[in-house]
Amino acid sequence: MAEPTSPEPDEVRAAGAVLWRRAGHEGVEVAVVHRPRYDDWSLPKGKLDPGEGWREAARREVREETGFGGEPGRELGSSHYEDRHGRPKRVRYWLMEASAGAWSPNEEVDELRWLGEREAAALLTHERDRELVHEAVAAAGWVRRRPGGAT
Repeated sequence: MAEPTSPEPDEVRAAGAVLWRRAGHEGVEVAVVHRPRYDDWSLPKGKLDPGEGWREAARREVREETGFGGEPGRELGSSHYEDRHGRPKRVRYWLMEASAGAWSPNEEVDELRWLGEREAAALLTHERDRELVHEAVAAAGWVRRRPGGAT
């Protein structure tokens, strides 16, 4: 997908990921973070720094919020909405497999949970994040866990 050259005036641009890891024979888990500033559960994401590319920002934001590295893989959907200041905001997301790292609480994120698709969707505050988790599962072809841990 081509990177836009001129964002909408005053558009806030952000990037993030559905960060995932293998969970043994049970399939995969995705990272869900709690942001105390907004008191919400979200996918890791954040604003682009000046001159920063979308994928670079996704990589940096995931590392800052979760402590885990990774490379953006397949691009998922984008979110378009007004931020709390009434500005248009666009967030682009990628699938990202977690590489080495360790989480620790920080100013932006005070809790991280690794959850299966259904558990993550139930915890996420925003519908657009729930849709992205379902999209990631479908795009990656992961086996969905049935209740009780069966596949």
